[in-house]
Amino acid sequence: MFIRFAALFVAAACLSGTVLAQERIRFSLDWRIEGPVAIFFNADQKGYFKQEGLDVSLDVGTGSAAAVARVATGAYDMSFGDMSALIEYFANTPNPSRMQAVYMVHEQAPGAIFTLKKSGIRKASDLAGKKLGGPSFDAVRKMLPLIARANGFDPKAVSLVTMEPALRETMLVKGDVDAITGFYYTQLLTLNARGVKTEDMQWFKYADMGISNLYGNAIIASERMIAERPRAIAGFLRALNRSLKEVMADPATAMAALKRREALIDEKLELERLKLFLEFVATPVAKADGLGVIRKTKLETQVDDVVAAFGLRVKPSPDLLFNSSFLPSSAERRF
Repeated sequence: MFIRFAALFVAAACLSGTVLAQERIRFSLDWRIEGPVAIFFNADQKGYFKQEGLDVSLDVGTGSAAAVARVATGAYDMSFGDMSALIEYFANTPNPSRMQAVYMVHEQAPGAIFTLKKSGIRKASDLAGKKLGGPSFDAVRKMLPLIARANGFDPKAVSLVTMEPALRETMLVKGDVDAITGFYYTQLLTLNARGVKTEDMQWFKYADMGISNLYGNAIIASERMIAERPRAIAGFLRALNRSLKEVMADPATAMAALKRREALIDEKLELERLKLFLEFVATPVAKADGLGVIRKTKLETQVDDVVAAFGLRVKPSPDLLFNSSFLPSSAERRF
């Protein structure tokens, strides 16, 4: 009788979505512990992953492109990675791992170019004849041919300077380069932290440079996760979606979760960074369609643009890149 009762209990628990044993997910963030990743730590520390039967490790990253590679190699089950880097991976890799984006976080890519007003660069075309600095893997730097085409200048007229991510702001301030590439909410506040006043800067977001059909970072799941652990993916996305909506409604509260993980953060600075990050998430399109989803025509345009800008030989299908089958319901994704 006891055995029968226990079996019924386990079955009921599974049907209700409560898994008795916590299922491990190795998750790679795109960068270090800063404001934007509060959406993940809020979910973790409030127990949303555990409520889905998941034990999620959240590890710092070394860039949104590297987060794609971590899943491709099998080192991580899921990551927060760049959509353009995913397109590039599929185009350049023979017999690629069949990982896919499963939840779009950045409805608009947050890439930007920063300069100082004293450089004389007032518009994107003024980059011609200047030194543009950034890491070799930086998505904005790699989009230079597309930026040049949209703004009527020759990309070869720009001198590209390669440096480590942590050096770009310093090199701009010192005058070693005229402009730098990066994420809007990262470079703006890092330059502020280096003593540069906002009124002394000039920046160009993608939209300012005539490019608006680019998605940014998405949640990416490995081929093995998709094939063998679909319920775990769906559970992760439910927990994240729940946390994201909370953070959007009350960004300040999310700082407590970040502070518990990284005690030395500047809460005021990272709260401002989080708010800037959310501008690329809670867009009018996301409001209309719901969080996490994509528009296929926009992704098709992004594939075309990335293939052209990166000089890729293969054009991946959007159906290969994004899998919407694990998303929370439409009602859950509304905000």
